[in-house]
Amino acid sequence: MSVQERKERERADRERLIVATARELAEQQGWDAVTTRRLAERIEYSQPVLYSHFRGKREIIGAVALQGAAEMAAAVRAATAAADGPRTRVTALARAYLDFAARNPAVYDAIFQLDGGLAFAHEDTPAPLKDAFAALLESLGEVAGDGVHPGLFTETFWAALHGLATLTRAGRLPPEHTEQRVELLVDRLALL
Repeated sequence: MSVQERKERERADRERLIVATARELAEQQGWDAVTTRRLAERIEYSQPVLYSHFRGKREIIGAVALQGAAEMAAAVRAATAAADGPRTRVTALARAYLDFAARNPAVYDAIFQLDGGLAFAHEDTPAPLKDAFAALLESLGEVAGDGVHPGLFTETFWAALHGLATLTRAGRLPPEHTEQRVELLVDRLALL
């Protein structure tokens, strides 16, 4: 391995460490606890080293969001791949989405609530965000219904899931009724 390759590998390792540490800190204490000073202390590098990878917290949030979007897409695909039939797939998708949001609240916030400097629904939307939407569209597009654009249906179903995830987490919806909400959403919106 050349010196240049070793330096590139070390740089990539440091970047992964910064993102993992930011994510861990955010999940433990919330995003307000994530500062470049605290990150530098935790990973035992100087703040200038952090700034050589990310211009600030916003870019770190963006990196966590991209990583989280890829994980969410994988979770949705894994859940829907094991399901048989459209209704079972859509139900599995909804459960996987809500489970991801509940298990990874700080990551979910990085993807959907916080400013990570990422473009959504544009040509320059980063590939992991496009792929997360595609993972939803793969199952939801098939149940959109006659005359309904699959992308618009997916956006609407996703918005409903996001609302359920956000309101449940905020304590505005009792979590013990999550399964009934999923069933209502699937029955009434997907018309299955």
